[in-house]
Amino acid sequence: MVEEGQLAPDFALPDEAGHTVRLSDFRGKTVVLYFYPKDNTPGCTTEACEFRDDYALFGKRDVAILGVSPDSTASHARFATKYGLPFPLLADPDRAVAKAYGVWKERSAYGKLFWGIERTTVVIDPSGRIRRIFRRVRPRGHSAEVLEALSA
Repeated sequence: MVEEGQLAPDFALPDEAGHTVRLSDFRGKTVVLYFYPKDNTPGCTTEACEFRDDYALFGKRDVAILGVSPDSTASHARFATKYGLPFPLLADPDRAVAKAYGVWKERSAYGKLFWGIERTTVVIDPSGRIRRIFRRVRPRGHSAEVLEALSA
């Protein structure tokens, strides 16, 4: 599991268009790396659309937004197009990056245990260090919460 202050694990994942995106490509820039469970579900849609709506505010702070889920690049492409998402959605189907960041966890719903993504956002500073981790994120209002943390 990653901790604040440590170097963020680098990765290379395909985005919704199939292009490889590396965390190291963003060195020199703050990155908001958010992990979400599944495209086109209510909470994930709310979270993505709030980041979309605040995208210009993040841009004014020279902050890149990257979304990561186990969904396929095709699923990401449909999701991004449907909601006009202006930032990359990265496909992590083998969950390697989710595991490296400690967000692939045993969860429970309706009395059943299963493995899945624990909705988490990691803010990475320009030097590649983890500045802040938001765990067990509630989608509504989260983008504003991240913006506020970036202002502090």
